[in-house]
Amino acid sequence: MSASGNAMAMFGMHLAEDQIKVLEENFTKVSKHPDDATLMLIAAECGLSEEETAKWFRMRNALWRKAEGLPAELGSVKD
Repeated sequence: MSASGNAMAMFGMHLAEDQIKVLEENFTKVSKHPDDATLMLIAAECGLSEEETAKWFRMRNALWRKAEGLPAELGSVKD
């Protein structure tokens, strides 16, 4: 399991490796903050609900900001 996959498990999100791969790929190559239409497409591709997918992006963004030494909350610094 990837490092972000392990971290997501701490937040109660237990995802399969293929789901994490798709989510990570979208996070790094598409957008850290997908719009509603993109979020819907990512959710469908992963077999997750839009709510689960949005939660994953919120948690993943918090981990990214922490790794970058930024505040955990969005809005303090433009990322």
